[in-house]
Amino acid sequence: MDFFKLKKNNTNALTEIYAGITIFFSMSYILAVNPDILSGAGMDRNAVFTATALAAAISTACMAFLSNYPFVLAPSISLSAYFAYGISKEYGWEIALCAVLTEGIIFILISFSDIRETVFNSIPQNFKYAVSVGIGFFISFVGLKNSGIIMSNKASFILLGDMISVSSCLTIIGVIIIGIMMYYRVKGSLLWGILIVYIMGIGCELIGWYQVTPETPSLIPTEIIQSPISVGSTNIITALKSVDFGIITIFDFVVIMVSFLFVDVFGTISIFAGISQKAEFTDDKGRLPNIKTAMLADAVGTFVGAILGTSTVTTSVESAVGTAVGGRTGLTALTTAFLFFISIFFFPIFASIPKFATAPALIIAGLYMIDTIIKINFSDFTESIPAFFIIIVIPFANSVVYGLTLGILSYIVLKVLTGRKKDVNIVMYIIAVIFFVKLFLY
Repeated sequence: MDFFKLKKNNTNALTEIYAGITIFFSMSYILAVNPDILSGAGMDRNAVFTATALAAAISTACMAFLSNYPFVLAPSISLSAYFAYGISKEYGWEIALCAVLTEGIIFILISFSDIRETVFNSIPQNFKYAVSVGIGFFISFVGLKNSGIIMSNKASFILLGDMISVSSCLTIIGVIIIGIMMYYRVKGSLLWGILIVYIMGIGCELIGWYQVTPETPSLIPTEIIQSPISVGSTNIITALKSVDFGIITIFDFVVIMVSFLFVDVFGTISIFAGISQKAEFTDDKGRLPNIKTAMLADAVGTFVGAILGTSTVTTSVESAVGTAVGGRTGLTALTTAFLFFISIFFFPIFASIPKFATAPALIIAGLYMIDTIIKINFSDFTESIPAFFIIIVIPFANSVVYGLTLGILSYIVLKVLTGRKKDVNIVMYIIAVIFFVKLFLY
């Protein structure tokens, strides 16, 4: 355990393991959702499930050993949707997977340079506070949507008409239970909340309140263990053997690859900034020690994911759930990695846990993240307006990158037009140009 420097980080093995378990349950939905999305691109659902679990396990273990941070990696749902419904629909999943592999290789190569560390350190301190708040709201919104308390349509988020549905009621009860346990400082309150709501859900199914339908499957697993599923049918080797590059130009392929790379790089930087700021991993100048190795682990995740046959693997915002309950080292990440690995065998159990069972933990984790809002300088409008863009866009646009994009662009415009160009460093100008091009090209 000394490898993870637990005493130096003011933590212990029990806390770290508990944090890892909590993260896993909070994001285990990815094991069901990602195969469902990618199967829409023509990929084998079972193979994608195994690839998702293995890629998450391997990349998260790399994060644990390379950086000693409690960050957890898994395929990004938004990038999976882009992979399946955007690129694969037009060019096929084989080309999309090749683009992800190329992105991963480039990501690894630039990880050995100081580029991303320079970008991270160039982001203003107020932005890091704002990203933390934005991620907090985003996580809470995910929890509220998973519970059914709110839903999204083409116009906005709206309240459901039936606020006494089983999922809404159990989520609210779960938040109250976790809140009471946290008040009395009960160890493992988030994890206990997930398990209690899950058990209550099973009770609701037994009495007939929770109705089993194709959209709401049974909460009671019919089996415990399953045989591991092969990843051979939709991995990169299969893609390279069958891909037809004649249907796509080099320019289009580069554009696709760069779009994956853009979201991966800046999404990861934003998540590191937000979570690290709240968890106090950064130094007094807002810099994150070992960021180069953390970025390398993230890059390896993308590469490994493509090799196995899944979309872009990146650092997950659910990592904040672990830091919210005290996770501070790579032991947290290693615990989650282990659970992802064994989920290959115990998937029937994990698949039976409904989204509304983890919703209360996500909502409370969001609450944990947003208190850094008091550190933002609201008296200076050239600082507060960009910060506000970040905070409000991240949850509503469902994208950390778009929040950071609008924040940086508005920051530079406000600083230049108010005669405060000296507040903006050259790196910020370069990032702004990249973001500006991204907005108009993709």
